[in-house]
Amino acid sequence: MVVEERRVHPDCINASNPYHECVEFCFIKIAESKARTEKLDQVVEDKNRSIQSTALASKKQVEEQQHEERRELGRQSDGDDGGDGDDSPVQENVQDLSELTGRQKKLFELRLKMNEARKANQTAMVAEKKKMEPPQETRGISKQKWLDERKKKIGKLLDANGLEMSNAYMLDTQEAAEAKYKKWEKEPAPYSWDVFNQRTLYKAFKKRSKNIKIDLEEYNKMKEADPEFYREASSLQYGKAPKVSEENIDRMVQELKDREEKRKSFSRRRKFHEDKDIDSINDRNEHFNKKIERAFGKYTLEIKNNLERGTALPD
Repeated sequence: MVVEERRVHPDCINASNPYHECVEFCFIKIAESKARTEKLDQVVEDKNRSIQSTALASKKQVEEQQHEERRELGRQSDGDDGGDGDDSPVQENVQDLSELTGRQKKLFELRLKMNEARKANQTAMVAEKKKMEPPQETRGISKQKWLDERKKKIGKLLDANGLEMSNAYMLDTQEAAEAKYKKWEKEPAPYSWDVFNQRTLYKAFKKRSKNIKIDLEEYNKMKEADPEFYREASSLQYGKAPKVSEENIDRMVQELKDREEKRKSFSRRRKFHEDKDIDSINDRNEHFNKKIERAFGKYTLEIKNNLERGTALPD
């Protein structure tokens, strides 16, 4: 079996077609493409040469200008002493500005301004970078991760001071140590049902009555007037209340008013997160939603995520 050889040029765009054979039109297109490619290469090469020549010329011009400025400064600095005008470099560290000429002072001031502008530019770049970076989200950091990072920082300070972890208390200042001891001595606040036990109520009573002044003379008079001031279990005067003066009644009323005013003015500030999702209509509803989230949040998390993604809704 004889296989016919195809007439296909390798630069033809249809060379991959097994049934294609190049004709005169294909050779014309190949020649035009080669001429176009050579022309583009020539243009690029000429452009590169012009850029290189321009860069060399500008560099040479800058060097000549700097060389001329050095010669001028050297000539002016040596003119008063009868120097021969040789090239002498300008000293970078100038101790006394009164020894410089007008041109040298101007050059020195220009260099100071350039340094100040460079520092200001660097500071602005750092500030812009910090501004563009997203703020760190503190709510997502777990307590264990925070403790690990704090332990690493304390470990670095201990290593720098040659101490061990058991001697970490030596890094605390006097004010920090006093605040820590005061916090340890402070009893924890009552929680849950402990708010209504007898001990807590007694402490609240002592706290409210510590500002009440005691009149011993009136107390002794009331004790002398009533023979059963301290009644026993067999006393028949059960339910009889002693007569209270108007002054004591007014004092009790004033204490109740002060307590009510203090309760109204009490406000515990809580940190407000701007990025937090708003799912309430007022403060009371927000407080109620927090309670519901604490109680049932972990059980309804999947349902909430499905509703937010829209996957829980019917088609």
